[in-house]
Amino acid sequence: MRNSSNETYDSVKPPNPIRPKMQPVHSKSKTRIPQSTLLIAPNFSRSSDPKPEQSDCDRSSEFVVLVVGRCTHQSMERRRWMILLVFMCLFSFSCGRARRELKVKPKDYDSQIYNHTLATILVEYASAVYMSDLTELFTWTCPRCDGLTKGFQIIELIVDVQHCLQAFVGVATDLDAVVIAFRGTQEHSIQNWIEDLFWKQLDLNYPDMPDAMVHHGFYSAYHNTTIRPGILNAVKRAKEIYGDLKIIVTGHSMGGAMAAFCALDLTVNHENQNIKVMTFGQPRIGNAVFATYYSQLVPDTIRVTNEHDIVPHLPPYYTYFPQKTYHHFAREVWLYNIGLGSLVYNVEKICDESGEDPTCSRSVTGNSISDHLVYYGVELGCDAWVSCRIVMDSRIEEYGNTDLNGNFVLSRNFTTPILKLNTESEVGAKLS
Repeated sequence: MRNSSNETYDSVKPPNPIRPKMQPVHSKSKTRIPQSTLLIAPNFSRSSDPKPEQSDCDRSSEFVVLVVGRCTHQSMERRRWMILLVFMCLFSFSCGRARRELKVKPKDYDSQIYNHTLATILVEYASAVYMSDLTELFTWTCPRCDGLTKGFQIIELIVDVQHCLQAFVGVATDLDAVVIAFRGTQEHSIQNWIEDLFWKQLDLNYPDMPDAMVHHGFYSAYHNTTIRPGILNAVKRAKEIYGDLKIIVTGHSMGGAMAAFCALDLTVNHENQNIKVMTFGQPRIGNAVFATYYSQLVPDTIRVTNEHDIVPHLPPYYTYFPQKTYHHFAREVWLYNIGLGSLVYNVEKICDESGEDPTCSRSVTGNSISDHLVYYGVELGCDAWVSCRIVMDSRIEEYGNTDLNGNFVLSRNFTTPILKLNTESEVGAKLS
């Protein structure tokens, strides 16, 4: 069952059941029932013996719409049994599993727009780039470097100490892609950074894009720091070693904003065409004109938002001044839950092409920091809430170059297949 919008079945909110208004039933009174009543319930008509290749989660529940017409005495009896059956199904469903994800096969064009499996992989890269232990991150042995990203090979790890920024470039052979990940803000208080987003102004004309405006802070974080030259050099090295791979750019929060500027830079200024972007909890970065340019130049872009995450609502969007205010680019995928108690469905809604779909995250109040820090069950944010904290084994410095401001780039030496570092030995820590 699908609606007319471009979204997967998962993204459709089931309508609230219309409950008939009934008078008290007495022996001599007649019960008045509306001509048509909709009852919504999970469908459990699937076989009890699953196919070997299917997991329990793959056998999805579906909603069944029961239409009850003008009732006679016999239809009233059938209706009572039907309602009883519905509640028995709901009870057995909730007892069978405390929490169940609703999954339904999407249409072909929807699967081309958004890939759930890819999202669960990229969110782990967006989480790993926050790690402060650069030895573990560079050798891909950190606590967040396992799971779906196991086997990833970092080419360069770039740290701009002066501006408290961090990013890495590497190759994921399972994705057949170069992956670029940007760290989000690392402040003493994330709440202070979020409050600052309220006041960011559109104060910079984007080069060679008439009337396109962005905030200089978002723009400069990528273009005017050590990050950009490090990224460009790493992408060039990756292509020299692995060939012409596709490029996937990701990041969370402020890292998502930098990811967008990076993808645009690679497309416009360096003629890289096969680029995919997926960000998590990204703020708005430009006006509607900029959003239009961006969507045309980097169409393969997904902005994942989560429940009531506050950051995608900032800087504010003013409906009455659409050309004078910040505006998201497409396309948003909004994660939210429906249900109550133990019966909860996880929904991934593919939003429209406007970038500001009023039925997606804009339909709720963005007031949650906790929703900003967890996506797909993965923790996003710094492993240690100390501003610009860096820990690195002293012997790994031979792989790095440091400038006068203390910013440095760690480059993988591919003449040695594996970096041989004794992680149990003494560790030299540098705190900046």
